[in-house]
Amino acid sequence: MVTSPHELASRAGLDVLAAGGNAVEASIAIAACLAVTYPHFTGLGGDGFLLISDAAGKVVTISGIGQAASRLPPWLNGMEAIPQRGPQSMLTTAGNVDALGQAFEYSRDRLGGKLSWSDLLAPAIALARDGFPHTPSADFWLRYRAGELDALPGVRTAFHGQGAAPRVGEAFSQPRLARTLETLAERGYRDFYEGQLAERMAQGLREAGSPLTAADLAATRARIEPPLAQPYRGGLLLAHQPPTQGVTTLEIMGILERFDLASVPEGSADYYHLLVEAVKLAFIDRDRCLADPDFAAVPCERLLGADALDRAAARVDPARARPWPHPFRPGDTAFVAAADEHGNAVSMLQTIYFDWGSGVMAGDTGVIWHNRGAAFSLNPAHPNCIAPGKRPFHTLNPGIYLREGAPRLLYGTQGADGQPQTLAAILTRMIDYGMDPLTALSRPRFLLGRTFSDSRDTLKLERDAGADVFAELESRGHETSVLPAQSPLAGHPGAIVIDRASGTMTGAHDPRSDGRALGL
Repeated sequence: MVTSPHELASRAGLDVLAAGGNAVEASIAIAACLAVTYPHFTGLGGDGFLLISDAAGKVVTISGIGQAASRLPPWLNGMEAIPQRGPQSMLTTAGNVDALGQAFEYSRDRLGGKLSWSDLLAPAIALARDGFPHTPSADFWLRYRAGELDALPGVRTAFHGQGAAPRVGEAFSQPRLARTLETLAERGYRDFYEGQLAERMAQGLREAGSPLTAADLAATRARIEPPLAQPYRGGLLLAHQPPTQGVTTLEIMGILERFDLASVPEGSADYYHLLVEAVKLAFIDRDRCLADPDFAAVPCERLLGADALDRAAARVDPARARPWPHPFRPGDTAFVAAADEHGNAVSMLQTIYFDWGSGVMAGDTGVIWHNRGAAFSLNPAHPNCIAPGKRPFHTLNPGIYLREGAPRLLYGTQGADGQPQTLAAILTRMIDYGMDPLTALSRPRFLLGRTFSDSRDTLKLERDAGADVFAELESRGHETSVLPAQSPLAGHPGAIVIDRASGTMTGAHDPRSDGRALGL
């Protein structure tokens, strides 16, 4: 089974499984296709993260995080914040392609992968070259940013290069990106970093005004690391190491395990209040200490220790909301999961940070570069302060839930700050309340803090949660505001449940996206 936010990408992954490929190979094919079909949320010019499990439950993580330029530009001096768009946000290299490449090598060496790298990129090349129907999701974000296209020249070039942007359902092709993918297929993934393609990429970055150099690209390497782990309801939740916020999601779930959710009706005010208060406590820790552990100590063991989680749970007041003065981090992402017949499984997220990333294309490559550099702080006292070669704080945290030593649940979501919040909702709904993935993903969700369209630090809740729930949350001190039902702002999670006892899999992708889970 596979799941992704775009049906054509999911079908490419399913075709890989049908041809005898494994879960990692299917995920690579899906990821490459999403770089074409979902360019507003992901692409070759961003970062990527995978958790890979074999049938025995041995899990490794691959963190493809681009590092800051080796020579930081002088114009950073005196700035209060890094610009969120444009060349001045293009301060970090892109780790996604190297993460996919290292996953390919891991598949060949450890999981018996047999398909070629070029075979896995072939579906994406065809979609970029021949075109595909313009998606409702891309159309939504194009319209949302219609007044900002002057600041997003790469988007204008990609979507308005031949006149007006396509309408939903009309064919949309990306010939520049097709040529780049063809080069990667012919010359291998490292050509993105230290080959002919890297030379073109570096030139395009330089001409755009980014401080990144060919040497910075060549120094980019994804990391294969063991996962963080947190017990939950008889199983084990796994996530990436810092500088991702995987520890934040695990901390939230560790707090929630200290409550008897069986006595809390799902979808009630009690349910939302409990989840929101756990999120607040974990976010306070996150914003205080999460950064690149090569540059700052990140106390994961303390944050996930039983004593710390006990104390945090004791601080949850069931009758009163804790104040929430913390900033919102925007960002967009695409989740992919795949499970094969041999028991291998992959949970993956890839991103260009904001919708459309920096908005700038690297030369004529068709690759829109991400703006993850804007995630750095300029406060010298903060552990996430920018420094040469440093990796920025990352919101991405896909996950795997193990039961009895084997993958039981693959999960992840788009949504930046919303990711741990969305995951808390879908994980409790599937694990504690026994919902199937589609039901869990369809239920109303919340988002704490500012969003793209609402600058207030309110608790946003989808309208179909019910007027009585809004009223009760308000009475406990939550300042609420209403999101439309099935709002695109509420995240785009996906999930696959693997039932080894029955030999079946159940999966879904969020109905708020253009995606689908497909199985054989």
